[in-house]
Amino acid sequence: METDDVSVREQLFHNRVRETIICVLLFTCLYMVCYLILTHFKKAAEFVTDDIEDATVNKIALWLCTFTLSVAVCAVLLLPISILSNEVLLTFPQSYYMQWLNGSLIHGLWNLVFLFSNLSLVFLMPFAYFFTESEGFAGSKKGVMARVYEAVVLLLLLALLVLGIVWVASALLHDNVARKSLYDLWEYYLPYLYSGISLFGVLLLLLCTPFGLSRMFSVTGSLLVKPRLLEDVEDALSCALFEEDSLSRKLNCGGGSTSCWVKLNMEAMRKEYQTVRSKRVALEMRRKASPWQRNLGYPLAMLILLALTVMCVLLVCFNVLELLLDETAMPRGMEDPHLGMASFSMFGSLGAAVQVVLILYLMVSSVVGFYSSPLFCSLLPRSKDTNLTQIIANCVSLLILSSALPVFSRTLGITSFDLLGDFGRYNWLGNFYIVFLYNMLFAGLTSASLIKTVTWAVQRELIRAFGLHRLPLTVSRSTVPFRLLLASGLSKIH
Repeated sequence: METDDVSVREQLFHNRVRETIICVLLFTCLYMVCYLILTHFKKAAEFVTDDIEDATVNKIALWLCTFTLSVAVCAVLLLPISILSNEVLLTFPQSYYMQWLNGSLIHGLWNLVFLFSNLSLVFLMPFAYFFTESEGFAGSKKGVMARVYEAVVLLLLLALLVLGIVWVASALLHDNVARKSLYDLWEYYLPYLYSGISLFGVLLLLLCTPFGLSRMFSVTGSLLVKPRLLEDVEDALSCALFEEDSLSRKLNCGGGSTSCWVKLNMEAMRKEYQTVRSKRVALEMRRKASPWQRNLGYPLAMLILLALTVMCVLLVCFNVLELLLDETAMPRGMEDPHLGMASFSMFGSLGAAVQVVLILYLMVSSVVGFYSSPLFCSLLPRSKDTNLTQIIANCVSLLILSSALPVFSRTLGITSFDLLGDFGRYNWLGNFYIVFLYNMLFAGLTSASLIKTVTWAVQRELIRAFGLHRLPLTVSRSTVPFRLLLASGLSKIH
């Protein structure tokens, strides 16, 4: 009997050590990748200065930002790793080399991401901001530790303020519970606070994702070579070269003038020169592109984006029907994922792979929509020219979006994988009206954005193809009806 107990304890010990090693290796790899990304965008002047104290503070803040960004990437990968692990165990049920991929490991990853997300949002990122802005208390000895003390004091004051706001909100909503749990910080207030943060993140995804899904077409189109109907590339390139050469001669001739009017005119001419130069570079890329790349790459990419977007809308519509007919469709938490028992998609491994692609596509679309919105476009990082405050704001924003992604995907019915750990304990997840209204809003906003993007893109390409964009008046959908475009095109062809 004692031998059996020892063997069980040894097995539990080895399992725990193995899971710890896997988590550490995964997080270390992500940390290195995130550090390279942040060093690509950071402003080097902030880290190579004559003031050693400021350089040290900025490096510590950058390490905290790297940790936060690593947690954000882990949160994005939670659902894909969980779904793919289940399919791998279904495909190789008796494989000895896949036994490490079990429910305990996946459950531990979800708990760690939840813990580190709380830690980063509530403590690390506010501390990093206060740390970079602090100078030490008046009269204290200057140094890094003086700035640490000031940042810690400011962080404690902010924590008291936030906890007071949370207590007032809970007292307004649940008066009796708030009175009984006045001192229950860990079990009540922190989960309540993160539940509110997650709800904010899910609402932010609701606004950014439909807009990002429509923006994905234009962003992808800017990276690919577009096919142009009825366009002579050589003729357009010759005109662009002639115009660029003419502007270059004018800039060289008027560069030495000191007149204010001439300087303003030269500044406008420089902007026009940059525009013409960009146009010439794009035309040269089109000329060098192969016929397959020019005529097949762009349409194929647009069709893939359209198929993914339509698939997301159809899945959400199907989830709305399930919510009306079956109460088990509501998002909920579970304690044991039971990996390797059954597929989380009715179409098997293929359906699980599609779910993973859709989850990642929604995350990319939400990021594109976030940085394309007028409120947050100023946060868009620039290569080698992003200050530390912007890096902190970007890391916080990405962590809020990514930590809400599992709840967002499960609420919309993109996957049937239920939420693990504390992710499934949010107060608002059990409210049918919130979940139902959320699905309806997402389907409506995405459908409207998709219809507007596709119809306007078709009309814009027709306007450009038939040369109507060269007219002196501004051509829009109101000035050029769709039937006029078709009639103009048919007459031009004949």
